[in-house]
Amino acid sequence: MALSQDEDTPNRRRALLAVTPFLLLGLADVLLLLFWGIEPLWAFAILPPILFCTVLAWLAFSTDFLDDRT
Repeated sequence: MALSQDEDTPNRRRALLAVTPFLLLGLADVLLLLFWGIEPLWAFAILPPILFCTVLAWLAFSTDFLDDRT
């Protein structure tokens, strides 16, 4: 079978574009806390929730989970 253009590709791209600003803001927050001189353990303690929420948002956007609700 020939590989055709999947419908998932634009959805993944749209998900990446939607989630990237929030991921960058979260990582900037971690860097800001590190530069303020707080203990690195506390700065990295907020990293798992940021990554978890980013992955959940990416899954929601990439699988069109929200299309039925609008």
